[in-house]
Amino acid sequence: MRSRRFLRAEQAPLDWDAPGLIAGVDEAGRGPLAGPVVAAAVILDPRRPIDGLADSKKLTARRREQLYETILAQALCCSIAEATVEEIDRLNILQATMLAMQRAVAGLRLPPAKVLVDGNRLPTLAARAEAVIGGDATVPAISAASILAKVHRDRWCAEVDARWPQYGFATHKGYGTAAHLAALRTHGACEQHRSSFAPVARVLAGAGGAA
Repeated sequence: MRSRRFLRAEQAPLDWDAPGLIAGVDEAGRGPLAGPVVAAAVILDPRRPIDGLADSKKLTARRREQLYETILAQALCCSIAEATVEEIDRLNILQATMLAMQRAVAGLRLPPAKVLVDGNRLPTLAARAEAVIGGDATVPAISAASILAKVHRDRWCAEVDARWPQYGFATHKGYGTAAHLAALRTHGACEQHRSSFAPVARVLAGAGGAA
């Protein structure tokens, strides 16, 4: 099974804890119709605990921004990585997410002895790894990673909104809302849309290309 790009959680159970640094990993942006998928890896400093860590989806945007800066300042090390729209369309969204997670862990300044990943699938990593369902709400390092990934991607959405304001990326963050789907039908797809996702593929098939 090690030749596969990812492993189901039940295929790689760990009944022991590796001594050393523990990294938390989470992603943001699997569901949207546009933009990269973002992953973050965080090794927290037990001597500098961070109050208020939680699943990023349960926090307000303002609180996420505050915690984002605190995590960067107080964690032992952090890493944020992406898989591009081209990689998503070429590999599929699951494989691209695993790739972004691999890049995030590889970008850590300090090598972790163990990696805890939110969800039920694991990327192939050099370190021992364990999938934790609901980990973004229960494991502080994963909560921190979820916040970094979410804020990073939301900032990306705000940046591309300035270039393609007709789609409303800053508002819906790329998700397939009614307003976003209406904009796709009106304006076609832009280069940031994921052509492998069905709503975008339908627009491209009808328009013959991307804006």
